[in-house]
Amino acid sequence: MKIYGFQKTTLLDYPGHVAATVFTGGCNFRCPFCQNGSLVLDPESQPLISEEEVLAHLEKRRGILEGVCITGGEPTLQPDLAGFIRRVKSMGYLVKLDTNGYRPEVLRELLQEGLPDYVAMDIKASPGRYPEAAGLKDLQFQRISESICLLREGKIPWEFRTTVVKGIHREEEFEEIGKMLQGCQAYYLQGFRESDDVIQKGYEAFSAEEMKKMADLAGKYIDKVQLRGVE
Repeated sequence: MKIYGFQKTTLLDYPGHVAATVFTGGCNFRCPFCQNGSLVLDPESQPLISEEEVLAHLEKRRGILEGVCITGGEPTLQPDLAGFIRRVKSMGYLVKLDTNGYRPEVLRELLQEGLPDYVAMDIKASPGRYPEAAGLKDLQFQRISESICLLREGKIPWEFRTTVVKGIHREEEFEEIGKMLQGCQAYYLQGFRESDDVIQKGYEAFSAEEMKKMADLAGKYIDKVQLRGVE
């Protein structure tokens, strides 16, 4: 698996666990507000880290680290993702997978084999605004819907999350998102933060008060809606 970033310890990426985070390169979306632009647009510009280096560190940290978060980019583009997860789990680690949900066929296979222990799926926008938010004009929304259904029907913990961006999102669409995700385990609204590596500059964050209103709209249909990264 092509690994272009490795955070050796994190208390944030895997809820409730001390973990390490692996970053894969490449993505099938081009979200203009993406903060990992280099990993998405030009992963080959980043240093390549071998699986063996990552696994050696995980072996050394057994008993201290509890889990591994695999993020990107989009991990489901990696042809040997399942093999890497098997190797990590053979060492006794829990595995959290971050995904945009656009490859439900891959997600289904991983879930059927019981490989991820937790899945966090990004919800980019309400259905009608998904192509703009994902930067993909010919986006097939049924692929997103299929991944949502797979997680709902599965047996492992999961969450949905939206990075909320002024210029991309509108307050009223969060009621539509709430309807779309009705009955889900957890939905998080994450505050946007500018970075030097964002794909398209010029976007801004909503205020905490504005995001609270969005959470309240989604909360009409979802029991657990919380804000993240909001001051």
